[in-house]
Amino acid sequence: MALGDILASATSGLNAAQAGLRAVSNNISNVSVAGYARERVNLSTQVTAGRVTGVNIGEPTRVADRFLEATVYRRSGEMGRSEVTYNYLDRLQALLGEPGATSGLPARLDSLNAAAVAMTGQVSEQTTAVFTTYLDDAIDSMQTLTNDVSVLRADVESELGYTVESVNGLLSRINQLNATMIQMTGQGRSTSGVADQRMQAIEELSGLIGVTVRDQPDGSVAIDTTSGQVLLDRRLRQLSYPITGLGVDQPAYPDIEIRFADASGNGSTATGEKIDSAGVGGKLGGLLDLRDNRLPQFSAQMGTLFSGLAEVINASANEGTSVPPPTSLSGRQTSMLGTERLGFTGAATFAVTDAAGKLVASTRVDFSALGPTATVDDAISAINAGLGGAATASFTNGVLSFAAASSANGVAVAQDPSTPSARAGLGFSHFFGLNNIIGSDTSTLAPMGFIGSDAHGFATGQTVQITMRDGSGRLLGSQALTPTTGGTIGDLVDDLNNGSLGNYGTFSLDTRGRLAFQPLAGLSGATISIPSDSTSRNGSGLNFSSLLQVNGRASGLSDAGVLPLMRADPNRVPLARLDTTAAIGASAVGRGDVRGATALVERLGATVDMGGGVVSTVERYSATLLGKAGLQASQAKGAFDDATVRKADSVNRRDSFSGVNIDEELAQMVILQNSYSAAARVISTASEMFDDLLGMVS
Repeated sequence: MALGDILASATSGLNAAQAGLRAVSNNISNVSVAGYARERVNLSTQVTAGRVTGVNIGEPTRVADRFLEATVYRRSGEMGRSEVTYNYLDRLQALLGEPGATSGLPARLDSLNAAAVAMTGQVSEQTTAVFTTYLDDAIDSMQTLTNDVSVLRADVESELGYTVESVNGLLSRINQLNATMIQMTGQGRSTSGVADQRMQAIEELSGLIGVTVRDQPDGSVAIDTTSGQVLLDRRLRQLSYPITGLGVDQPAYPDIEIRFADASGNGSTATGEKIDSAGVGGKLGGLLDLRDNRLPQFSAQMGTLFSGLAEVINASANEGTSVPPPTSLSGRQTSMLGTERLGFTGAATFAVTDAAGKLVASTRVDFSALGPTATVDDAISAINAGLGGAATASFTNGVLSFAAASSANGVAVAQDPSTPSARAGLGFSHFFGLNNIIGSDTSTLAPMGFIGSDAHGFATGQTVQITMRDGSGRLLGSQALTPTTGGTIGDLVDDLNNGSLGNYGTFSLDTRGRLAFQPLAGLSGATISIPSDSTSRNGSGLNFSSLLQVNGRASGLSDAGVLPLMRADPNRVPLARLDTTAAIGASAVGRGDVRGATALVERLGATVDMGGGVVSTVERYSATLLGKAGLQASQAKGAFDDATVRKADSVNRRDSFSGVNIDEELAQMVILQNSYSAAARVISTASEMFDDLLGMVS
């Protein structure tokens, strides 16, 4: 080998050692920098004309494992989702109060039960006032919780808007780093620093939204969501959310659209892809799950609880009467016309008494005998004919009224002991709300007992928007129900089954006339909701969702309360029972009658069909509902702790592979120093040999 070749080889070795030492020095200086991947100099044999002539020195490259990095991205998404879920469910749990707290809903329901029990010992103005106060407190507690959840949902929506902005910012940054990577790769320059910055940006992005990262040959990366939507490839995308950061609770929200970014980096042309479910993962997925699934579900269940309580209280009240009976009774808005199907079986007694409770007039109306084609007007006629003018029943604008002819007398309604009247499981007085204690202007507070042949009573041009989501909150579909004047309830059910939502299950009317939905076997947990409803049955102001009790949010809880008449005059609470066997002139109603209070206590402890497949006692369902909220908060805390540990483990594994180890770097430095010394000695020896040759020539 010529001396020149020896010198060239030794010099390349010297340069290789120097390059390695620079890389080691850079690694040691970044030992405490999070996310830094150590560098390694790429060396290869330099061959010229089949002869080894030294070492080729390449640009430093990152020491990283893309599979370990992918694990960090995945677990960052899990942690992001579990963290935001835990934070909000923990806030919900705090709103429910500590177990045993005297101000919580369970305590108020317990106080209500205790007040009802107290009335069984003595019905007085004081005991009934305590009962109505605790009843108002219980309803107020439900309303407060529902309003608090509404505030939580608004906070979730606001945070979701800010999260969308953060995702867009990170996507833009990664896109810029991609461009730098492509340029530097093409120029053959080291991309380690840029790659580290991009990795950190992707890790932050993956905490906000679950992503799949694909390395490209030119050094760039393509990013998709875990549910398959493209976020970044050759073109940048941006998320578009119309109400970013407004923080409002509303029945439905627009989807998050994915749009191509324009030259300024802002979303412009729609890609046709949307983010509409928690399946997207990360913090964004957790927020969507909370906003569209968990929090609305809790509000609906609170509405279901109220529906059960209202039905129990009003059912018991409508079987009784106050002492003395009131001069008149006025029912709730039913939305019905006098010409509509009556739909009652069994019988009820309508009576008139004097101020002392003695019977003035009475009639037993057998609704079954009126026949299946009987109308509401037929029942009114039967009542008036039987009382012979002592009292008059009337039905105007959907409201039933029953008034004594003389202001000195009172009126009362009682169920027949052997064959009680019933429509949808409600007695005649209860169905029309003649003696209700709880009232609401936006709900009937009871099932309507509709059947398919009943006229729907809605007008052409009115619309009901119905949406369906799966168990994870993902939007399956939406359908606008547009009634036509003169149609039937059955027509509306058929429209739903024949429409787009019919592909996911079957709509029907249950035995109490409520709209029921049975999802297909593979869609267990799918639910329907009504974000908008402009209908009004027969101009009553009651709409499709409240009349057919589509979900708990149509329960009427928002404006419900003890009726002002009952609140102002505790003696007006109907706790006595009419003696349906009393003769004219005999006492039919008396003070000290605790049968109504006893029946109320029994009803509070009995099961009630609350709708949505819930058949339970009020106490048991409230305990289940609040206990479930506590359990979910506890599980969310456990999931967050587990996700935190798993992410820390994945980061540790990644950093163990690609991070800087001082001992390893120092050992490598010793090797490189020895290599440098060896190359230097070769150069020195070759130089001496060259000097000797020059001496021999001279």
